[in-house]
This record gives sequence, structure tokens and C-alpha cells, in this order.
Amino acid sequence: MLRGFHLADFLTLCNAACGVAGVFLAMLYMAEGDLSYFYGAAAMAPAAFIFDVLDGRVARWRRQHSALGRELDSLADIISFGVAPAALAFAAGLRGGWDWVALIYFVCCGVSRLARYNVTAEALSEGADKVAYFEGTPIPTSVLLTAILTFAAWQGRLNEQIYGGAWVIGTWTLHPLVLLFVLSGSLMLSKTLRIPKP
Repeated sequence: MLRGFHLADFLTLCNAACGVAGVFLAMLYMAEGDLSYFYGAAAMAPAAFIFDVLDGRVARWRRQHSALGRELDSLADIISFGVAPAALAFAAGLRGGWDWVALIYFVCCGVSRLARYNVTAEALSEGADKVAYFEGTPIPTSVLLTAILTFAAWQGRLNEQIYGGAWVIGTWTLHPLVLLFVLSGSLMLSKTLRIPKP
């Protein structure tokens, strides 16, 4: 199977590897409480973003677009920009029942957004080599959420000190900061928001 991979596909796999490393580092932070693991997990998001940008540019440069490459890109993106940020948020202290619902919603929005993109990519490209615009925000914009969590860690505002505190609603806890993930996921699903693709 590897013989059918192009250079861009290997860069996409590097993106996925960064996402998985981010999840593992977030788990290490929870297990050991060492902030260096948290920062390491957060650093995997911009690293994944770099590989995500490079794979597209290399594919266009070498004119090696394929359905396999597009599917690989989506699968890598959901790990690096969906699951990994949600895991980092969980590690940061967003672990109430309503937080779970919000983070699961965020990841499901990312999955749905990428599936919609793959189905509509050919129509949106209008015969060109690439899609002219994104419907909804691209999933890599979740790097901004990772940046906010990194800033919180730098200020010592994780777990009980997390920005916005905690609200008890019914029998579950909600940390208002998690609503940024709800907003991000909702913007990904928007069909009216059109963002030109660079």
C-alpha cells in the first residue's frame, strides 16, 4: 500500500502522528501533573498545522491529487484538530458532565464538516485544481483553542483555576470556557459562512 503513497501523503501522516502524540501527552499530563507534558501536547497542534499546510502545497506542486490523499487528510485533521484539542481541554480541567457533551459535540462537528467537504469538494472546485472557498470554518482553526489553553496553563489557570470558573446545572458541571468549543464546532457546520481558500 505504501507504494501508492505520494510525498504529500507522508506529510499528511506526519500531521496525524502529531495529533496522536498530542493525545498521549495530554494523558501524561493528567497522570503525572507535569506541565511540560501539557505544553508538549499543545505544541503538537501548530506542528500538525504546518504539516497540513505542507501536504496541500506539495500535492499542488507535484500535481498529485488523489481521493486517497483527500481522505487521509480528513482523517488526520480530525485527530489533530478535533480529538487532540478536546483531549487537551479535558486535561486542562474541562471534565464536567456538560463539558463532556460540549467536547463531544465539537468533535462530531469536525467529523461532519470534513465529511461534507469531501462530498462537495469537486462541486466547489468548479473544475480547478483546488476548492475556491470553505463552507464554514476549516477545522485547523481549532489551533486557536489550543493557544487559549496554553495561555491558561502559562498563567496557572488550569483545573480549579480555569477561566470562567464552574457552574453546576442540574447534577452536572459546566465550565463556561468549554463554550468556545461549542462556538468553534458550530462555525464549522455553517453553510452561510464562506471563507476563501488560500
